[in-house]
Amino acid sequence: MISGKRVIAVVPARGGSKSVPGKNIRPLAGKPLIGWSIEVAQRVEEIDRVIVSTDDAQIAEAARRFGAEIYRRPDHLATDDALVIDALRDLHETLRREGERADIMVLLEPTCPLRSSEDVRQCVVRMVEDRLDSVATFKPADLNPHRAWQLEGGAPRPFIDHANPWKPRQELPTAYQLNGAVYAFYPGGLPGDINGLLFGRSGAVIMPHERSVDIDVEFDFILTELILERMKLPSGGQLDSQ
Repeated sequence: MISGKRVIAVVPARGGSKSVPGKNIRPLAGKPLIGWSIEVAQRVEEIDRVIVSTDDAQIAEAARRFGAEIYRRPDHLATDDALVIDALRDLHETLRREGERADIMVLLEPTCPLRSSEDVRQCVVRMVEDRLDSVATFKPADLNPHRAWQLEGGAPRPFIDHANPWKPRQELPTAYQLNGAVYAFYPGGLPGDINGLLFGRSGAVIMPHERSVDIDVEFDFILTELILERMKLPSGGQLDSQ
């Protein structure tokens, strides 16, 4: 709780991953991938409840071992084309019917295991202290948009009109991109006509590249294992302890 507001962390984890089958319970440095997000939420003192929203029995079993509450996600919200935001709306309504006011919701995707508890906490604190409606984590952009190109009939031209892709990096405007690690927002104010979680008065928390890994394909698992090895994180250990 923070300033009298209850904070609910939600880890969405459906069972139908196509890119890496069984991704959410695949071991990473000695524990299932979903365990990393559950544990980081548990280390944030402002968070009152940690909930895993899933349609999968194996994910639910793994999440329970780490101390998370399980809420069954309806099948129509667990398809390949279902949006996480719709699952969050459904969960918020379920919690409301149960008497849980859930003032602030924090979304922690299981595919971002290297975020720290301080990354999460900063998002919650910024919302309250700066009176924002939503906050998300960003990282420096992998590609500055001023260096992006598009092809028209096989001919390249700058993606941004009048941009100069040849400028030295130091002369380009600083660019950031969402890294998907943390979203914090007031679920009661979530507009019904948007598909994103940044709305109203929004804010940003910047994370470094090394904590912004987003596991989507097999290569991402290999990369994350290498990062953890370079950080000398013991098997099953905690990133925050380093």
